[in-house]
Amino acid sequence: MTDVRQDALHIAQKAIEAVLPENAVEAALRGEAFSARAQSGGRIVLTAIGKAAWRMAKAAAETLGDRLDGGVVVTKYGHSNGPIKGVEIFEAGHPFPDENTIKGTARALERVGGLSAEDTVLFLVSGGGSALFEKPGEGITLRDLVGVTDQLLACGADIVEINTIRKRLSSVKGGRFAQFVAPAHVFSVVLSDVLGDRLDSIASGPAYPDGSTAADASRIVGKYGLSLSPVLQKALEKETPKSLENVTTLITGSVTALCKAAEREVAALGYAPLLLTTTLNCEAREAGAFIAAMAKEIRSSGNPASPPCALLLGGETIVRLKGKGKGGRNQEMALAAAFGIKGLADTAVISVGSDGTDGPTDAAGGVVDGGTIGVLSGLGLDAEALLADNDSYHALDACGGLVKTGPTGTNVNDLSILLCR
Repeated sequence: MTDVRQDALHIAQKAIEAVLPENAVEAALRGEAFSARAQSGGRIVLTAIGKAAWRMAKAAAETLGDRLDGGVVVTKYGHSNGPIKGVEIFEAGHPFPDENTIKGTARALERVGGLSAEDTVLFLVSGGGSALFEKPGEGITLRDLVGVTDQLLACGADIVEINTIRKRLSSVKGGRFAQFVAPAHVFSVVLSDVLGDRLDSIASGPAYPDGSTAADASRIVGKYGLSLSPVLQKALEKETPKSLENVTTLITGSVTALCKAAEREVAALGYAPLLLTTTLNCEAREAGAFIAAMAKEIRSSGNPASPPCALLLGGETIVRLKGKGKGGRNQEMALAAAFGIKGLADTAVISVGSDGTDGPTDAAGGVVDGGTIGVLSGLGLDAEALLADNDSYHALDACGGLVKTGPTGTNVNDLSILLCR
């Protein structure tokens, strides 16, 4: 019999496998909407951005064959798995754009420039696209963009707030990419990493009308006390496109699908699943404490479920950086939960990013059980001090609690599971 930690790892892995993009992209391209567009006889040029861009582009190339007239992929370092016929591949920085981001985006714009109304830009979008697809606005530098993103991440702004700012500093975000390729039609296939599937926020909405306003951007600046140059302030005052006539968009994957896949795996292992939310959005430590509190309630009263059971949560938490350690939101959530489940037998918590990378680390997340804090103490490590220093990576590494999947090729938010055997 496997132990509860192994069960948790198995469930998370199978859930991620269920939302890999290949089948979804193929289905989208064989569907009626794209088939009708492809019958125009015009060129089909690919632009794929985000952490899942390579796998989405590979599936598109295999599905379309000679109908695809080449294109460009811009993905995160380490997320390309080799050449794709006729497609140029750029690896670039995430969560901060870098010079390769600028080069890859520039090449993508070259490939889709000058198209006609009969032509189609097949735009494959996945999480991470905001950092990986960028042409700074007039008078704005790459250094400006990195500085603003750094401020927003450090102060705990959520992804919608971050992208509300970023799209106004860009020449391709906030619907401007669709404007650039007009009169060609943009057919977008999207893997959603934004809670509620806000299409104007996923990858900062390069090909979708922007639902945010300059007033929203001003409010965010005031809320977090952002330090901006006069050039950046002026850019935030400009409105983004509020309507686009040359775009068709399909969402092919989301955190809901991830959680549903986890439910199936949970049930197959004999646990009763209870999906609590697909919109988790709070501080990672708070989420970890909440999950631990649920574990104690289950063990003491059988509410809201009796063992063997599993509570599932999908979404994306945030980390407020106060220390100088290494980690990510899923690792921090797991370590925070470890304190609350200390001493509970047959109880485990796992939290992972579906893309396989959690923060600036090589881990997807973390897994802990009732013995984790005791193991750390036995190693002479102060778990509370490590958590306070945002050093969840080294804490979990020391006790065998890091979850490493490698880049998965998808990105549909995070999955957190409490298992009680």
